[in-house]
Amino acid sequence: MKDPLAAFLGSLEVERHASPHTVKSYRADLEDFVRWRRADSAAEALRGIEPRDVRAFLAALHTRKLDPATVARKLAAIRSWFRFLRRRGVVADNPAQAIRPPRQGRKLVSFLPIDETVALMDGDETGADASARAAAIVELLYASGLRVSELVGLDRRDLDFGEMTVRVIGKGRKERIVPFGEAAAGALRAYLGARGAGTGAVFLNRRGGRLTVRSVHTIVRRRARAAGIVRRVSPHTLRHTFATHLLDSGADLRMIQELLGHSRLSTTQRYTHVGSDQLMRIYDAAHPRAKARA
Repeated sequence: MKDPLAAFLGSLEVERHASPHTVKSYRADLEDFVRWRRADSAAEALRGIEPRDVRAFLAALHTRKLDPATVARKLAAIRSWFRFLRRRGVVADNPAQAIRPPRQGRKLVSFLPIDETVALMDGDETGADASARAAAIVELLYASGLRVSELVGLDRRDLDFGEMTVRVIGKGRKERIVPFGEAAAGALRAYLGARGAGTGAVFLNRRGGRLTVRSVHTIVRRRARAAGIVRRVSPHTLRHTFATHLLDSGADLRMIQELLGHSRLSTTQRYTHVGSDQLMRIYDAAHPRAKARA
């Protein structure tokens, strides 16, 4: 195998239908490992490699003060790469197989309370076109819980205003249909109506090309700042907010799993949590001494 790294990245795209963003992340992590090995090529980096070499790489990442989640991701990339190479007969063993990732503290997901969500949706930006596009973006993200990569990948044909649904191609090229509400529909009509009839991407940049993930992050951040929200807000914050507000309103966790496009329920459980208001309602209703006696 002339270039074992290129072969692996190609298999991610063709066999596993990984998104461009995923392939880019794997490439960056594995190139980091190859550089650390002081090798001129990926093939050279594989020579004589043992588990202790992988452990030494993780130790070097620790000295760079990378957070445990980043170290775990890089280890997962190395493990996947060697699993692929072993299946192809390039290496005899996977030196990363038995190495445990660093222990990670459980992070609480970040979401917006109802009042800040309303402020974000009702906010404004300078310029009518920018405002219409930003409104359509935040409304659709909150209405549907889409990943930012799914949002920028939408084409006009994916929107069904009659059924009030959007067709989404998620991770692993899996298709799902997600509903959206009147507020999102109105914002989308206003934005697309100003552009006139056409096909192609739903969200365009000023040059007429498809909007990028980075641009959406910038738009959401500016929109939040204009609404007076001081906390950090990203497109993923709106995905968390979508799931949390549904759960707080009594939606079934399995339904939320389907809407988010998660293959496993355990992933949905990490993304969503019961809000404090819901906890207090359950407590007040269920605990015999929750309310003061008259």
